[in-house]
Order: sequence, then C-alpha cells, then structure tokens
Amino acid sequence: MAKGQVMTSVSGYPRIGYDREWKKALEQYWAGKLTLSELEAEMERIELLRLAKLKEEGIDFIPVNDFSWYDHVLDMTAMFGLIPERFGYEGGPITADLMFALARGTETAVACEMTKWFNTNYHYIVPEWEGKPPVLTENRPLASYRRAKEKLGIEGKPVLVGPYTYVRFIKGIPQGERRQVLDQFADVYGRILHELEAEGVSCVQLDEPAFVKPMTADDWQAAQAVYERLRLAAPGLTIWVQTYFDSVSGLDSFLQLPVDVYGLDFVHGEERNEAALRQTGIPSGKRVAFGIIDGRNIWRADLLAAATWLESIEPIVPRSHWIVQPSCSLLHVPLTAEREEALPGYVRGALAFADEKVAETVRLAAHLSEPTAESAALLEASAADVLAWREEPARKRPHVVEAVERLIRDAEADGGRRAPYEQRRAAQRRRWPELPLLPTTTIGSLPQTAEIRKARLRFRKGEWSAGAYESFLRQEIERWVRIQEEIGIDVLVHGEFERTDMVEYFGEKLDGFVFTKFGWVQSYGSRCVKPPILYGDVAFREAMTVAETAYAQSLTKRPVKGMLTGPVTILNWSFVRDDVPREQCAYQLAYALRQEIQELEQAGIGMIQVDEPAVKEGMPLKAEDAARYREWAVLAFLLATNGAVPETQIHTHMCYCDFSDMVETIRRMDADVISLETARSGGDMVDTLRKERYELGIGLGVYDIHSPRVPSVGEIERFIETALTVLPAESFWINPDCGLKTRNEPETVAALKHMVEATVSVRQARSAAAKR
Repeated sequence: MAKGQVMTSVSGYPRIGYDREWKKALEQYWAGKLTLSELEAEMERIELLRLAKLKEEGIDFIPVNDFSWYDHVLDMTAMFGLIPERFGYEGGPITADLMFALARGTETAVACEMTKWFNTNYHYIVPEWEGKPPVLTENRPLASYRRAKEKLGIEGKPVLVGPYTYVRFIKGIPQGERRQVLDQFADVYGRILHELEAEGVSCVQLDEPAFVKPMTADDWQAAQAVYERLRLAAPGLTIWVQTYFDSVSGLDSFLQLPVDVYGLDFVHGEERNEAALRQTGIPSGKRVAFGIIDGRNIWRADLLAAATWLESIEPIVPRSHWIVQPSCSLLHVPLTAEREEALPGYVRGALAFADEKVAETVRLAAHLSEPTAESAALLEASAADVLAWREEPARKRPHVVEAVERLIRDAEADGGRRAPYEQRRAAQRRRWPELPLLPTTTIGSLPQTAEIRKARLRFRKGEWSAGAYESFLRQEIERWVRIQEEIGIDVLVHGEFERTDMVEYFGEKLDGFVFTKFGWVQSYGSRCVKPPILYGDVAFREAMTVAETAYAQSLTKRPVKGMLTGPVTILNWSFVRDDVPREQCAYQLAYALRQEIQELEQAGIGMIQVDEPAVKEGMPLKAEDAARYREWAVLAFLLATNGAVPETQIHTHMCYCDFSDMVETIRRMDADVISLETARSGGDMVDTLRKERYELGIGLGVYDIHSPRVPSVGEIERFIETALTVLPAESFWINPDCGLKTRNEPETVAALKHMVEATVSVRQARSAAAKR
C-alpha cells in the first residue's frame, strides 16, 4: 500500500565528464587550441549530458547552474560584477577570459586567493570586497534553467550559493560592516529570484553551508532579515535552503527562516541534527530534504538502516513532506564505479560513486513511497552487503593494529616529542655549516612535462622496461639537480618525477590501498585528482622514496630533501574506510611513514619533508570536534617524525587555508621548519605572526605557483622584507608557496631565478647594514 510520495533530489553533480572532457576542453582553450565558441559548445554538451543522466535516473529535483567552467563561487563573483580593480574591469558583461584571469592571474594582476571549500579538498576562488556595490551582470541561474528546459525538457531546480554564505566568505569587508554588505547583496539576490519566478521556475535551491559554522544571535537575525526580503521578492517561488557538511548551528533559528524546504545533512551532522529536529519539530507545511546518502565518501549505503531511520522520523515530519537526497553535492566523488573492472571484486562491490548514489537515492525513495516485496528484498540485500564488507578478512592486519597501539603507549609515556628544538637546531647547524642566512628551497615537486607523463605511461603499459624507465628518471633528476644548482638554490629536491600524485604514489607502495582507473574528482580549476581508496589496515612493505632521493644526493654537495606526504594529508586526500575511527587510520599511516624516515636516515638523507597541506582542510566544523581532531592530527605527525635523530631536520608544508588559528597546532607538531602558503592570501600570515610569536624555522611562500604569472624580483624582495619585520632572519626560509609540478619549465626557472635574486639582494642589504 502506498504510504505517500517521497521525492528525490540531488544538490549537485560532478562537472568533469566520464573522461575528464571538461578538463581537456579548458586546457586546450588556455593553450590556444580551442576557440571560445568551440569551448562554449563543448561545455554545453557536457552540461546537458549530466542533466540527461539525472533525468534518465528519475530524479525529481534536478539541479541546474551547479555546472561551472571553473568554480561555482567564482561564477557568483562574476555574476555580481565583483571584479577587483587590478583587472581593469569597467562594467558590463564578464568575459570568459576575465573570469579565468581572476582565477589564474595575468602578467600584470595577481590572481584572487584560492582556499578550501569548508573541510573538503575542493578549492574555491575567494571573492574580494573593494567597496563597489554588487550589480547583476547576468542572471546565470536563469540562463542555466532555460538551457535545460529548451534542450532537454527539464524543469530544473536552479542552485546557487546563498547570500549569507557568499557574503560571509568575501575577503576584505571591514570589521563590523558585513551586515551592511549583506543588505546590499539581498537586493541583487531578490532580483535573481524575481526573474526566475517570472520565468516560471517553481523551485530554487540556495546553498547555505555557512549555517553549520558558529552562528550568533546577530548572525541569525541578519540571515532572517535577508530571507524575509527574498520572500517578498519572489512570494510564489519555492525557496529551498540547503546546508551540508555538518549539523546546523541553531536549528530552531534555521527553521524560522521564511522558506519552504530545509535541507539538512544526516550523514556528517546526523546525531546533532536528529537530536535538534526531535526537540524542535518542523513548522507545519514545510518540507525537509534529508541528506541520507553520503555525498563525500564512496561506500555503498545500508539502505535498510536509512529507511528504518527515516521511518522513525515520521512522527516529526510527515512522509509526504520528505525529500531524499545525498548529503551534499556529488562534486566530491567520482562519476561512476561501473568502469572499475580492475579492482578486486570485494572492493568493487562495496563502492558507490555519483551515479550509484543517485540510483541508491531513487531506490530508497521508491521503497519509502510504495514498499513491495521486491523493494524490501533490495534493502535487505543492501544491509547484508554492507555487513559482509565490514567483516571482509582482506581488510584486517592485526599485527599493524598491535604495533600502532604500542607506539601510542610509548608516545603517551614520554610525551611523544624529539629533543628540544634548540638542541636540534644546534645539531643541524653543525651538520650544515654552509647553509646561508635565508636559505632557499622549493616545496618538492618540479615540472612534470608531457615527456615525463609519456614515459610513465610507456612504463605502465609495458612498452618500457623497469631499467629503461629508471634510466629516464635518473636523467631528469640529474638535469634538475644541475638546474637548481645553476639557479643558486641552497636546499635541493629530486623533483618527484616518478610520482603521479603526492598521495597516490605512497598508497601504491603501502598495503591497505586500492586505486581506481577513472575515479577522478575536481580539486581546483582544471586540476583533477584520483584519490586512493584506503579500504583496510595500512602496512609498510619496503622503502618508497630512498632510491630517487639518494641518487639526487649523490650528485651534489648541497643537501637534498627527502619528500614524504604526511599521514593526515594521505588520510584527508583519500577515500577512507568508514568502519573504524579516522584517527586509527592516521596512526597506521604514521607508523608506515616512521619506517620510511628510518630508511631515509640510513641512506644518509638528513633533511626530510613530511608534507601536511591537508591538516587544516580536514578540521571538523564544530569546535568540540575540532579540539579532538587537533589532538590526534598532531599525534599522528609526531608518531611519524619523532623517531628521527636530532641531526635530521624535519620539514613540513601547508597550503591554501587560513592559518590564523593554527599557530599553536603547528607549533605542537614540532617540525624544525614549516613552509606555509602566503602568496595568494596577501600576506595574511604575516599579520598573524605579528601578533603571535613563532620560534621554530618557518618559510612563507613568496610567490603563487598556481598562476602562470612570473613575479618580479622587486615584488619578491618586498615580501621578504615585510616578513622579516615579524620573523627573525635566522629562522626564515625562502620558498614558493607550493609544489611546481603543474607549472611549465620556462616559467618555473624564471620564477625561481627571481626568488633567488631577491633573496641574495636582501642578504646583501642586511650584511651591509650590519657592517655600518
């Protein structure tokens, strides 16, 4: 018997295409191999294929305007005409090239800052406020709606970043003026919604993930005022406010917003959202979009458990008011698991990528709408499959679990730290007496040319022998050791030419991981990554980086850094098993890296960089969860590094996050040298260090490597001098803000030469000043 129609929705869907056609089109356009009209045609084709897939699967509320040529937040910035003055914009339509300029920079204008979208590995382009009121340059959601309707007959649900979230993340709004700026944006949002309603659009989704961040009473009052104005602007429009990534901070206030659908995450914010919902109830006549399928991880859902949980909510929210959907946009997972035929059967059968999650959503809603014996059997099979996967013997390595438990006990007994920093610094200065003031280095990777990628492909296809491939790598390593020496860099790297990805490379050499062939997701711009799948206990097999690093060191008298990816970054940039706590996986990774550090030390490598760019990224959004995360993230780093002898200099690196609240956490990680991204953030970290002293070694990225722009010597010199107003020269290192893998060789060499020239100039000026 039918119990009431349960509708389905998707908040967003991957934009890259099954074979990354989106990425290829963008890069061909930037390289001058596609015209703008050809790019437009290809982008429309990809966009419509996505929509057709969702229509075919039977999704009721199909998102439109979630497709972007680069970044959905940048799209909003372009739509509002919020173009910084340095790009020379004088009003009117925003061209594709201007939009790309904001993201990638030009010869004369530095790119806008790029940072993580909440605690994901997706990067967005940060809007900048210069006091100019927003204007509507183009109603992009309306254009997307029209395309879907005209081309495919789809009555789409336009999706856009909501006003509170967008304004909250604009950079440069003076303290105390954010409310006034929000009021300005309310008018423009009201016009967008009014035009959509006039077009006949029935429903619009406004994404407000900022509502899961800390919210004061004044914050909620501001949000309430904006949504009252939006309600007046489009009184007949169904307004859907979507939250995700955690529980709403104040569900009672959220439910007072004058909207029609409340979207809640019942995967990552399940317990708190459920408790608040049971206590508060739901306003009469309102609908709830239940994010019940995990939109951020890749494991199959237990549909029986999901159905049982939803049925327990029915006394609070009538079934006829349910909308079932993934917990967030499916932008964060690959497109389909169907093509992953090379994976072990026991892993492949446990996977659900975007298409499989859409199918799970439809299957769950169909059963809840009208249960049948067949639909009940499907749900029971789903539960049995999930249980069998949890007990899969191939996932378990008891000897690793026992060894990690012993390591943690030892760390708790002795504090988990190496010798005091001052002792280590003295030992390291004795080991490298020739290191100058303000030593220069790079973050690790060097340009991976088409020739390098082709060589790797030939090796993987069996066209090259292991010996031939190793010979090629050694030639590249030697060539770049010489280039670095000629440029004048003080601490060298081997270049990481053997690595496709800084996480995948290590996962391939450790037990407990498997790898997809087509499992790409967007990270930033056209950059796509293929996260490893951490499915079981992690175990060290053999040395992973020693051969290449030791070879590079044999070529030069200058120190060469060993390059490792840290345990928390490997964790946060992988799809991780969900049957044990995340910290347990981090500790196992740390134990494996600890053994690798010992191998490097035995090979004579004295500087070892353990990169942790994703520590801040993985930070939970709630303070109570973040405190516990900081504890185990620091412990994981220490477990990896605290076995090193005092003479070994441990470096680490972090990038593309706001580090203003991370100084104490970074200090507790106790690395001898940390390098931080600062180029795109306009030196914000300098302001932080002006207020909070940092006594260990530190490098601040002096130029942005995610832009093809080559900075001038003077520009870098000025940044160094500014940084030295808050940092002692004796502990300051000079480096780019991230790895150089994605840059081409000429611009890399040019930028590094400028970096070294600027450093030498600063050294000479300081030396002259000291003599006066």
